[in-house]
Amino acid sequence: MLILTKSVMAVMIGFILSSISGLIIIPFLKKINARQTLNKYLERAHISKAGTPTMGGFIFILPTIIITILLIYFKKIKITYNLIIIIFTFISYALIGFIDDYLIIKKHDNKGLTKNQKFMLELIVAIVFFYLFMKSGSEPLIWVHTLKIRQNIGWVYGLIILFILTASSNAVNLTDGLDGLAGGLSLISFLTFAIISWNTDWLLGYEDIALFAFVIIGSLFGFLTFNTSKAKVFMGDTGSLCLGATLGAYAILTRHELLLILIGIVFVIETLSCIIQIVVYKITKKRVFPMTPIHHTFEKKGWKETDIVKLFWTVGLIANLLAIIWGVML
Repeated sequence: MLILTKSVMAVMIGFILSSISGLIIIPFLKKINARQTLNKYLERAHISKAGTPTMGGFIFILPTIIITILLIYFKKIKITYNLIIIIFTFISYALIGFIDDYLIIKKHDNKGLTKNQKFMLELIVAIVFFYLFMKSGSEPLIWVHTLKIRQNIGWVYGLIILFILTASSNAVNLTDGLDGLAGGLSLISFLTFAIISWNTDWLLGYEDIALFAFVIIGSLFGFLTFNTSKAKVFMGDTGSLCLGATLGAYAILTRHELLLILIGIVFVIETLSCIIQIVVYKITKKRVFPMTPIHHTFEKKGWKETDIVKLFWTVGLIANLLAIIWGVML
């Protein structure tokens, strides 16, 4: 019961602090002209969004960090290697996203960090992650509970960490194209990992990383009050890369790497639509979808933005309910 009470408190405090942060950060972003650059292919559909400030990820990032520091100071959570890994991933990818956003704003186009620059930064994060992971006493295992597969693969697991962090961060980034879409889906996914973390009592500091997830959930609730239609702010790469990579970190630490596919099914579908579009176009010079990521295809078909978001949220919620049943009960 104590962990449940702490979790409710974490959500409440996260919501309150991020709501207050939004009232401060949004005017500041407008003042420094941190405005979103529209995709040239979407200018007609998204013309009303022109000038909306970006880098709004700070609305949930800063409260999450502040609340975590306070929880550690008042000894409500303990510092463990696993909590350090989660926080390190959260902050590192927020910084990568911030650099990307800053360059986009400075250049007034959609070109931030180059692919090579971003990959090098992500590689550094993965190396540090793997080092901390091994220091925590965790083993570099391919571990599939259902199939009873448990194989030590040594340093190769570091490559898996790099792949998961990169794939999950970019998947959320691709999905962040409609008001409230990525934020709402991320909130649902973090709730799933918070519940799963509760159940991983074999993991050092499992209650602490669960509480951190609940702090993020509360902060995302606050952020969504400003980000749902019509959005007053966008999370930018600062927020999307941070959320995606942290979800990947939870999957790795709780040994639910494969379950991440179901938990992030909408993110996966969005990413696959882009991959399919690129591959098929290079081979046949024809497009499979009118536009990708696939949420833009729904827009091209005449769907209202709010209806698309509600549909994708629903699909994500159902998938996550199944993931909780699979990850906790089975």
